[in-house]
Amino acid sequence: MMSLAQTEAADGTVQLATVKERHLKAPIVLAVLTVLLALLFLAVPRSGTSTFRLSDQSSAFALPDVALPTSSTFWFVFAVLVVITVASFLRAWVYRLTSLWLVAAYGVFAVFGFLVWASAGGLVPVTSLLFGAVSLSVPLVFGALGGVIGERAGVVNVAIEGQLLLGAFSAALLSSITGNPFVGLIGAMVGGVLVASVLAAFAIKYLVEQVIVGVVLNVLVTGLTGFLYGALLAPNEAELNTPVRFTRIEIPLLSDIPIIGPVLFNQTFIGYLMFLTVAVVAWGLYRTRWGLRLRAVGEHPQAADTVGIKVNPTRFWNVLLAGAIAGMGGAYFTLVSVPQFGKDMTAGLGFIALAAVIFGRWDPIRATLAALLFGFATNLQNLLSILKTPIPGEFMLMLPYVVTLLAVAGFAGQIKAPAADGKPYIKS
Repeated sequence: MMSLAQTEAADGTVQLATVKERHLKAPIVLAVLTVLLALLFLAVPRSGTSTFRLSDQSSAFALPDVALPTSSTFWFVFAVLVVITVASFLRAWVYRLTSLWLVAAYGVFAVFGFLVWASAGGLVPVTSLLFGAVSLSVPLVFGALGGVIGERAGVVNVAIEGQLLLGAFSAALLSSITGNPFVGLIGAMVGGVLVASVLAAFAIKYLVEQVIVGVVLNVLVTGLTGFLYGALLAPNEAELNTPVRFTRIEIPLLSDIPIIGPVLFNQTFIGYLMFLTVAVVAWGLYRTRWGLRLRAVGEHPQAADTVGIKVNPTRFWNVLLAGAIAGMGGAYFTLVSVPQFGKDMTAGLGFIALAAVIFGRWDPIRATLAALLFGFATNLQNLLSILKTPIPGEFMLMLPYVVTLLAVAGFAGQIKAPAADGKPYIKS
């Protein structure tokens, strides 16, 4: 928010002066989104009643549907968005950043207003919408956690896409051969580690440009899995590409909580493993010696080396750990989502996970929330198709990526990565 500048006094002496800077990027993005929502409703006005279903058939406690008048509700929400946007500009005017809670509140109201407009005369199943968002976010969360660990250690993990894809392939193959999804999950972790080991070797030992190595690895894994799919899995589909998948585990009582119960407590083993992994990584990164050393080699490797931390070995092993976590996300595709492996089935989600790392400021909790946001955008696209909104289908397919661009460009442009991220360490 403030910087120091040199000024020359009348007597020729150099003095330091504080220069304040207004951060207008977030307020401008909020203003643009507010105007676009207003134009959307003015160009395509919708009337009637928007109904929100708060419970489904499996709910132990049935909640009544909430029916809202579409037009008046939308304009009320629009007024709230205008107030939040003005508050954001006022904070910028007094040289303060737009706080995270203000952006989160804007996002919640904006999504609600958009759903009110989209569901005019229709029905929004809230529980199903949230459940689908969490499910679609599982590989993104694992990939984002892998990205956080790798980049906190000082290695840019652009190869998340390759780790997800090879993890999905390994999980499908080993689960099909053994008939055990847990073996497939372990295989997915091994697949992620294999990709991460190549990244670590070239980036840390041979000092190759990390972004280039990551991109090349993604292309290599895409070609390799595509070749193995055509040469190995497709001709032997019954034996090698029919993985045994994880079933859902319903936790008694907790799963009966309205709205959030089915969303959080009726997941597969990989879903619960995601919750545990987020908690462990978040705790370990800030509360353990491992986390302290990890952050040290990513922020100031020279200082870490001075106190006896082996910088490059620490980076190497943590990049492998990041690959194993991202590989678990790849297992979701073939052990939960789809009953068999398909070519390019990750569809670029590794890059969205990398965007979640940046948007989440290289923090496990924030990166997880960013991944959940992108998962929600993906599931919202499916709901909009069902509601038959007057939005072109091509735009709805773009929706997750548009949200990614807005998040990174609008709110993450002023965020700084770990100081030594992407910089190889050469011991002097």
